[in-house]
Formats: sequence, structure tokens, C-alpha cells
Amino acid sequence: MNIFKSSWLFLSFLMIISCSNDDDSGATDNDNPVVIDNPNQDVQEFIWQGMNNIYLYKNDVANLADDRFATFDELYTFLNTFDNPEDLFDGLLSSQDRFSFLVDDYIALENSFSGISQTTGMDFNLILVSEGSDEVLGFVRYILPGTDAESKGITRGQFFSSIDGEQLNTSSDFNELFSRSSYEVGFVTIENGVITPDENVTLTQSEYTENPVLLAKTIDHDGQKIGYLMYNAFTGTFDQELNEAFANFNAEGVTELVLDLRYNGGGSVTSAVRLASMITGQFEGEVFSKEIWNDEYQAFFLSEEGGNGESLVNRFVSEITQFDENGNQTGAIPINSLNLTNLYVLTTDRTASASELIINGLDPYINVIQIGEITTGKFQASVTLYDADGFSRTGDNLDTSHTYAIQPLVLVSANKNDVGNFIDGLVPDVSLSENPLDLGTLGEVDEPFLEAALDYISNGTVLGRKSPGLPYQTIGESKMFSPTYQRMYIDDFNQRSK
Repeated sequence: MNIFKSSWLFLSFLMIISCSNDDDSGATDNDNPVVIDNPNQDVQEFIWQGMNNIYLYKNDVANLADDRFATFDELYTFLNTFDNPEDLFDGLLSSQDRFSFLVDDYIALENSFSGISQTTGMDFNLILVSEGSDEVLGFVRYILPGTDAESKGITRGQFFSSIDGEQLNTSSDFNELFSRSSYEVGFVTIENGVITPDENVTLTQSEYTENPVLLAKTIDHDGQKIGYLMYNAFTGTFDQELNEAFANFNAEGVTELVLDLRYNGGGSVTSAVRLASMITGQFEGEVFSKEIWNDEYQAFFLSEEGGNGESLVNRFVSEITQFDENGNQTGAIPINSLNLTNLYVLTTDRTASASELIINGLDPYINVIQIGEITTGKFQASVTLYDADGFSRTGDNLDTSHTYAIQPLVLVSANKNDVGNFIDGLVPDVSLSENPLDLGTLGEVDEPFLEAALDYISNGTVLGRKSPGLPYQTIGESKMFSPTYQRMYIDDFNQRSK
């Protein structure tokens, strides 16, 4: 048994960086093993090994150093100081890490990556009623088709203030309230600043697979064919549907594109590369983004393949490659590209990770006009590690006694010109905030954000905008209950070794 498990990619690499410590530590433990009653030991050992192996901020955490524990006994004694796997994981995080996470149900995590979740179909924001208040309102951003919320007639722009009769405030347990299998939503109206109770509607959750392409349409505006795409997650299982939307844009002669990422918290890096390639097409093979890993992985990637570090580069592509569960390529579909030189991106403070990668990665190549709010500021990506040989879901010896997995940050991204680290978010070229009292209808030309983009396309500027009629501070949203909330992840790690 080794303290360090081998990587699913590079066994020889990990032998170099870690196994020298293993052989030196075994004899003392075997002579006088310490008996520790820790029911979580196997899970906690997996967590420590995974973080020690690949964590981006490993150098920040003394307890993850390769020489931190000379023997198994020292490691196990350390692990036993934590009451549960969650406490251990939190104790191994760097202070600069906002996004690594652990789950106790990797099936739910995998479903989330595929767009599968339990939902009523009501996507919403949670905001403070007023500055300094602890009262909370929700407002509906959009409704998923074919869900209970749609069948009950819920629409964008409706407000609510209670769930199952409990008034929402900053002390509410939102996760518990909105995870109930069904709940009664107390809707309200707001007029002249006065909040008035309206109808109560009971909504029921069901398993739902969300197509992130919520809207894709062509708008005739001032003699131009303008594509509008509302894209709400970078979900790899729907990349073909995304490609079909661009086929339609091509067929309809689209020459400008408005990309609506207001409610898109990110997702797959591979999907981001494909979307960027659909938007353009003229940059096939050129660098879309670069990756910076922890020191050990970075050194390895830079030394492989003749020292060119190609594995650290994501390039524009011309096809969607398809793989089986073992990472073997099974086919490829040509990408439908628009060859655009301008892109108009709609953003809010909920726009994160892979959405920001699109903006940053395309910026050196085409004119990217960002309209809306400053984005989240998430430029790191993660990978899923399982308790199996090589940390792979399909690796040998998968521990089936639990369903824990960890999703540590493993890299930071930068664009072709090495621009990244936008911790304070990406600043818009045109500042605009949503007015919850006047959200408009998504996809309609008078919807305020789309209208602003159309103004810019026609006039090179945005005509006078009304300030929000309801100043607000966002404290949460419906997507925050997803394990992949505002996460950017790599899902092609196995293919890199092929």
C-alpha cells in the first residue's frame, strides 16, 4: 500500500515526485503500527492523496507537502484529528481557493455535469429588499420548458417572498427550503415600492435534463441578420445541440451574434473551446487558452512531447470529437462556424468561469463587446477525483463502500496573450444592470439587455438606459444549489494520455 496513489495519466511522473517518500516510511510502521479507530480513514486517505497529488494550491498548504508525513502512522494520526471527511477537505484548502469542493454523492455530481437535476423549473435570483435590510425577495429569471413551473403558469419577472409560509430573510436555510420535493411559493407584487401578497402556488420537483441552449433565434434588425443565443451552461452532452443552433444561424445568414451569458455560471472547458470555434472558425489550430497547473504537473507537461508543453494549450477546433467511457475516440462531427469578427456578450455578476473564458479567450482575436455587469472573476478549472486506482471513475479498485469524490482546482487559465487572474471579474464595455421591475421577455427586441446590444450593433453606442427601478443586492440564485455552481472543469483528462 502506498501513501501516494498514481495518476491516471502519468504513473512514471508520479513515481518521480512522490514514491521516494513511500519506501522510507514503511519499516517503522510495520514494526510498531499505531492502532487508530477512525471509521473515515479510507475516505480521508483518498482525500489527502488526491489533494497532495494534483491540487493547484498545494504549495500553500503545509499539510499537503510531499515530506509532511514520514510514515503511514503519522498520516493516519493526522487524519484522525478531523471528525469527518468534510472537515478534512476544508482543512486542506488554500485561503485563496473559493471553488474547490467535495461531494458525498458523485452520482448526483455526474448528473449535474450532464445537466440532470431535480427542479421545479423556476430559475430565480434572491435579492435583499433594500440596502441594510435582512428581508429577501426572489424574482424569476426564466422558466424551463416542460416543467411544473411552466405548467403552473409561472413567468419571468414574478416576485416571491416566502416558501411554505416562511418569510425569506438572510437567516433562512435556502438549501433546505428549496430542496424540498414540493413547496408553496408565496408570490407578491411590487408597485410604488409597496410589496403586496399575491397568489400562492405549489411547485413540485422532478428529475429534469436541461438543454443549456434556452433560446436561439435570428433577428432582422436595421437590414442585418443578427443571431441571439441564450446559453445557460457549458454542458458537454449538449454540444451537438449547440452546433445545430449555429447551423441554423449559418443557414439564415447571420452576420452578428449576441451571446447571452447572464445566467451562465460555467462548466466544461471543452464546450467553451467548441463554442469559441463556432463563433469564429478562421482560427483553427491557434491558441484559444493556456493552462497553468501546480509546479509538479506544470514541469511534467512542459517536459513531455519534446518539451513543447502542448498539453497546456487549448486550441480552436474544427470538429466535435466523441469518446467512449474509456477515453477512446469513436467519431467526430464538423463544427458549424460563423467566422465572425464581432461578438456582443451579455453579462451579470452571475456570469462565471467558462463564460469568462469565452470572453477572455476570444479577446485577442475578435472585437468582443461586453454589455452588462462585472462578471464573477473565476479563472480556475477543476477535475473530479474518485477513490480508485488513478483517481479515475473507471480505474481499478473503485471503493464502492462510499460515493465521495473531490473536485479540486487544478489549473488557472489565461488567453493567448497570457491575460488571466481577473479575480475582480471582467469589466463591461457598456455598464447595464437588470431592473427586476422591468425584465422584459427574453429574446424580444425590447428586452433591455438585448435592446442595448442591438443599439450598439446599429449605432456603435447604447442609447439612454433607464436606471434600475429596484436597487438590489444579489445574495443567491437557484443555481447555487447545484454541485457544479460557478465551476469550470476539464472533462478530457483521460484523452490527454491517448
